[in-house]
Amino acid sequence: MQRLEAGGSAATAIPLRLRFLAGVLLVAHLLVVGWLTLRPLDVPWAAAANLTPLEGIRADLAYGPLEAARQIGEGLALLAPLGVLLPLVNGRLMLSTLSAWSSVVRTAAAGALVSLSIEMLQTAVPGQVVDVDSVLLNTVGVLLAHVAVVPALRARLRRSHIRSHTVYQGTTPKISRVGLGPWTDVLSAVQREY
Repeated sequence: MQRLEAGGSAATAIPLRLRFLAGVLLVAHLLVVGWLTLRPLDVPWAAAANLTPLEGIRADLAYGPLEAARQIGEGLALLAPLGVLLPLVNGRLMLSTLSAWSSVVRTAAAGALVSLSIEMLQTAVPGQVVDVDSVLLNTVGVLLAHVAVVPALRARLRRSHIRSHTVYQGTTPKISRVGLGPWTDVLSAVQREY
């Protein structure tokens, strides 16, 4: 079996329709996140902004394990799909070890920037409070989703890509014996000088 390579970029790229679908899902997810986090809330009072790292998580833990798990889980899950959708939109399928680590770093940085942008926009929205722990939890959620899903997804896409581009050319013919070439008699008659 022989594998035909279609070229450097085509052989290492995620299919265009999957990239397009990931882009549509990314935009839809960001619109939903924007609607959830940037709409005005009608509340009688609002807590003060939390600019001390891990202070909000400590406050969540003080409410008890069930409420803490819910609050922390919401923070982790809010932007977690970005950890999968951003690498799919990027479109690279085969990565070296260094590129794989840089993909993790780029995705986490993009998640942190999106989360920070949401927190900064919340300063102008009535009823919404800025919380630095939201940025931390959102970034960790993006990172966890990337590490948990993307390597396995890329491996699966590589396997399907290889299967779809493998051409079966039949078995290799076996020649039992090859006779001497026509010029071997002539060449063997020439005296060699050493």
